[in-house]
Amino acid sequence: MDENRAMWAEVDEQGRLVMPSEMVERFGLKPGARLRVENPANNMRLHRPVSQLAKVYIEPTNRCNITCVTCMRNIWDEPLGKMAPETFEQILGGLKQITPRPLVFFGGIGEPLFHTKTIEMIERVREIGAPVEIITNGILLNAERSRRLIDAHIETLWISIDGAQPESYADVRLGAELPRVIENVQTFRSMRRHSFRPMPEIGINFVAMKRNIHDLPAVLKLALSLGARRFMASNVLPYDRSMQKETLYNAALINIAYLPSPWLPRLNIPKLDIDDTTREAFLGALQSGWNVTFAGNNLGGANDVCNFVESGSMAIGWDGSVAPCIPLLHSHTTYLRKRERFVRRHVIGKVSDHSLSDLWNDPGYVAYRKRVQSFAFAPCSFCGGCEMLDSNLEDCLGNTFPVCGGCLWAQALIQCP
Repeated sequence: MDENRAMWAEVDEQGRLVMPSEMVERFGLKPGARLRVENPANNMRLHRPVSQLAKVYIEPTNRCNITCVTCMRNIWDEPLGKMAPETFEQILGGLKQITPRPLVFFGGIGEPLFHTKTIEMIERVREIGAPVEIITNGILLNAERSRRLIDAHIETLWISIDGAQPESYADVRLGAELPRVIENVQTFRSMRRHSFRPMPEIGINFVAMKRNIHDLPAVLKLALSLGARRFMASNVLPYDRSMQKETLYNAALINIAYLPSPWLPRLNIPKLDIDDTTREAFLGALQSGWNVTFAGNNLGGANDVCNFVESGSMAIGWDGSVAPCIPLLHSHTTYLRKRERFVRRHVIGKVSDHSLSDLWNDPGYVAYRKRVQSFAFAPCSFCGGCEMLDSNLEDCLGNTFPVCGGCLWAQALIQCP
């Protein structure tokens, strides 16, 4: 279904909202499904029901062929491994039981193509009719792998590029060569069937920090030259103290202009040219203490929203462990507001013991998704003033493990495709 195509819902004689059939199927609106409704300004926002499993992240391996300064793997003490054939068969069997098929995203902590069977896994998933996306650093994307990915009719190939020049790129991705990545993506692009909208789409993922933010305009130009139709920029999440100085969101954590506070005065800014004439005034307005809406979009609207829950996602690690999101697949240390924070992994169960449907419908997991969707957690990322921020075990409002008040994904600071 075209996400941008307008559709119409109707209200029947009993006052019930009747949704278009395409919308019903896409969002799993089965009889009895409960949808959270919000009323921001003059709009009505319906949240996806927490009952629908719509996206499955599969981590083929947590090993990688390069070392990146931004990677969680630099600081953990977890075993390294790759997904066993029997684990994948259990996942595939679970996917067959889910209708409509969820989007399957191959990616996690590690390089998916470093597992020699990843493309075979993708082909098997596509055979059962599930859409597929994959993220890669692009180094192992040779012509043979490109051909198989194209022939499998995946939706999107995501490439991680964090610099526009070989030197700035290698400064982040140690042991990687940007010219080789560009050549591989160009080969992939040229092998696609020519059309007005060639498929698979190409997406570029960029992790922004002080050392490379000046490269962002050039990376955007590079993405266009590679035929990319999607681009996602994310802030860096520091996993060690040395990376704290690289963050670009210290003020954004506490800037009230970006908080959806109903008691703040509201400022509506129209579309306008952002140039030498308007830049200073525009930035001043953003920092003026008002709750800002720009071109009809509230800048605080992305706060306290978990995109993993909103998109109906679960994550499966290389060992078959199931977690609510990629960040909770592995225990790790991060740094937030100058405090060291230990995030303990949250495993719902393993695919070797339970089917995907049983894991998804586990009462504790359902209750957790409802809790996250309402996001009644302490505002740790904004406050950051006590020792409870130092882990995800509990917060000052009485919530118990896992608590998400310090999660920067939920504050639209960190993003994953």
